[in-house]
Amino acid sequence: MDLTQLEMFNAVAETGSISAAAQQVHRVPSNLTTRIKQLEADLGVALFIRENQRLKLSPSGHSFLAYSKRILALVDEARMVVSGDEPQGPLALGSLESTAAVRIPGLLATFNQRYPKIHLSLATGPSGDQIDGVLEGRLSAAFVDGPVLHPSLEGVAVYREEMTIVAPADHPPIHSGADVNGASIYAFRANCSYRRHFESWFHESQAMPGKIHEMESYHGMLACVIAGAGLALMPKSMLESMPGSHQVSTWPLPEEKRYLDTWLLWRRDAKTRQLEAFISLLE
Repeated sequence: MDLTQLEMFNAVAETGSISAAAQQVHRVPSNLTTRIKQLEADLGVALFIRENQRLKLSPSGHSFLAYSKRILALVDEARMVVSGDEPQGPLALGSLESTAAVRIPGLLATFNQRYPKIHLSLATGPSGDQIDGVLEGRLSAAFVDGPVLHPSLEGVAVYREEMTIVAPADHPPIHSGADVNGASIYAFRANCSYRRHFESWFHESQAMPGKIHEMESYHGMLACVIAGAGLALMPKSMLESMPGSHQVSTWPLPEEKRYLDTWLLWRRDAKTRQLEAFISLLE
């Protein structure tokens, strides 16, 4: 199966005639007949029903036509994206929720103004989800807690976050995990790098968190802490951006664990023109 066969198939499906389709794609009728038969043999199904010197799509032909049109449309889009002087086309980014909320809104606004032909989309979630998205090709790049040592990825550090323990307003001082051994904590799912960082802080004091409540947002975590239900760990910049931040107490981590770098990661040797344009704004 090749693109020429798909173009021929689409032409026959549209015209219902080998001779009319041959004129449309500038081929001789015998060539079309041969290539359509090869396509049917390759797929193992009859794409057309032949009756009264006309060709009508079979049920399988109708199904295949939808895919054939999509494939050719994507090819046209790809040609347009790589051949134009101005970057254009889709750019799918992933991000930590805190980065999306605090660090990059202005950057995204500038990017959309400067490159109006690039269709940018943004998905948020834990670092593990974002890294999987880049590796699987669903995302062009992602902001994650780094560095990430993976042979298929490369990236650059872009932001430094100060991590802070968030506790109820009247909580006693917190200097180590031993001070809150067995305390309930609020965090994202297990593939969240910040959650793992918080758990390692407990373990280094030979302590353990109590029940870990999995939340979907920092706002939910903060509400639970304000209510006195436990602790959370979050970037200081994220906490300061939220209403209610004045209703809690904050406690720093030890110096060697206080700061985490946010990286923008992408697949090695997979920089598109759209991604290069985005990286240029970061630089």
